Amino acid sequence: MPNLLDFGEMARGWILEAAHLVATLAELAAVVIVVAALLEGLWRSAKVFMQRDQVPDELKESLRLQLGRWLAIALEFLLAADIMLTAVAPTWEEIGKLAAIATIRTALNFFLQKEIEAHEQRHGRTTHPDHT
Repeated sequence: MPNLLDFGEMARGWILEAAHLVATLAELAAVVIVVAALLEGLWRSAKVFMQRDQVPDELKESLRLQLGRWLAIALEFLLAADIMLTAVAPTWEEIGKLAAIATIRTALNFFLQKEIEAHEQRHGRTTHPDHT
């Protein structure tokens, strides 16, 4: 008959495995988002490039910001993966790395959001270049 300590160790192992699985899924989601965003950005950019003399600069800026939005979402998934892995087995080194990564990603998202808001104020609320 297994004792309570054995069960606790077994449960801890399951939790660690589950955390690694969730973190891997979050990282996979980030990769899928980045690949999809790059393909969409490449497609839309190619269409704009073919008509570059007829396309306003605002549309080109919108393309860049749209790609930036998707990259920001991918960063959020990567941050979630880092948090998941750090939450289940934190060391001071892992916590320090997470703090640095979170700070950098938060700063990137903050400045991207400021740029998006400035673009929307300059050119109205439409920043999706669906009409190319």
